[in-house]
Amino acid sequence: MQKLTKSTKISEIQRQWHLLDVKEKILGRSASDIALLLAGKSKPNFVRNLDCGDFVVVINAATIKVTGNKENDKKYYSHSGYPGGLKVKTVREVRVDNPTEILRHAVAGMLPQNRLKPKMLKRLYIFPESTHTHQDKFK
Repeated sequence: MQKLTKSTKISEIQRQWHLLDVKEKILGRSASDIALLLAGKSKPNFVRNLDCGDFVVVINAATIKVTGNKENDKKYYSHSGYPGGLKVKTVREVRVDNPTEILRHAVAGMLPQNRLKPKMLKRLYIFPESTHTHQDKFK
């Protein structure tokens, strides 16, 4: 008698909602925890070719901390594709413009670089303050 491992189907995936408060927490440590939940790697039915992750709501993202002198030294680069179109911003400048983008960028870098990445990032909701629009999910 031969026993085979049963593969996970899309209909079997159960998604949960997680609420994370990152007030005064370190950016990298928080981002790795969030990426683990979005990818679903802690679930027993995880498979790499399916999107098995959960929904994640992050609050207080404006108060997230970076260690060392990264506030002034870490740089975010973007290029328009035209000559002279390179734009460089520090963490301090990005925090003033859009405080949620720091955490979103860190989490995106920790997710797998494949076609599932945009689907995983759609389930990430980041709010700069403690109020959020998904109160009904956490009753």
